[in-house]
Amino acid sequence: TPSPVYLTLITAMFLHAGWLHIGGNMLFLYIFGDNVEDRMGHIPYLLFYLFCGVVAGITQVAVDPGSSIPSLGASGAIAGVLAAYLVLFPLARVRTIIFIVFFFTIVTLPAFVLIGIWFLLQFLDGVAALSNVQQGMGGVAYFAHVGGFVTGLVITFLLRPWLRPPASVSYPYYPRHPDSADRSDW
Repeated sequence: TPSPVYLTLITAMFLHAGWLHIGGNMLFLYIFGDNVEDRMGHIPYLLFYLFCGVVAGITQVAVDPGSSIPSLGASGAIAGVLAAYLVLFPLARVRTIIFIVFFFTIVTLPAFVLIGIWFLLQFLDGVAALSNVQQGMGGVAYFAHVGGFVTGLVITFLLRPWLRPPASVSYPYYPRHPDSADRSDW
């Protein structure tokens, strides 16, 4: 029957391919999700999350119907949360690790830069995965990420006027330096 097939669009969000998969997803949800939930409210956030996840699964199947990659994980729903964070907190400073060969550094970037780069990489990797360039290399449903992100972006833009007002916190683009002569923004 078709019913169990549709049900998998929900249940797949709660299944993961391994501990690293679920750990990575939960890290992104931990970093970005609580702020978005604060602005949306508990129940609207849950519905938003589930809707982004369902559309993400549909997008992956629509873009690559013959794929042998199983659609598992919360990544598509979390991509929607990232898009909402981008709309609601574009100048928030996010600390991230940048890897360069065997070395890494921790940098602070505005959310729009970090999330924008992340989305671009998902899209480009998705296009490469559709070609023969990456056949058999990994099992990431990139277009689920793209579908969830675009869904989250559109919904958040549409709902923005009805969301809770932001907390009285400023997100300066440049980090303050404690030795700065101008302390007017402290």
